[in-house]
Amino acid sequence: MEHLVSDLKDVTDALLKFRDDRDWAQFHNSKDLALALNIEASELLETYLWKSAEEANIARVKEELADVFAFAFLLAEQYGFDVKQIVLEKIAKNALKYPVEKSKGVSKKYTEL
Repeated sequence: MEHLVSDLKDVTDALLKFRDDRDWAQFHNSKDLALALNIEASELLETYLWKSAEEANIARVKEELADVFAFAFLLAEQYGFDVKQIVLEKIAKNALKYPVEKSKGVSKKYTEL
């Protein structure tokens, strides 16, 4: 797990250097980062529009997914969130809402289990 934390920090540090080299921090408030994240997520969805999942252009999926991750990491950094910690906390919370014995192989929302 330590390797993962180091990798996440390396990614965040690279994003911050890229941003700071261009003096873009002034544009990276939490609202605009959240908007950019949503826009990039929409561009990811667009790669699947009117086609099956197998027909999606994998290179475009990869590029748009990288944009989604980039803005998500920058937003987490804006609030001082530890990405590993918040994801693990969410997994633990979801484990309570979706116990294996009720949710295995079922796509229902937790309120319908």
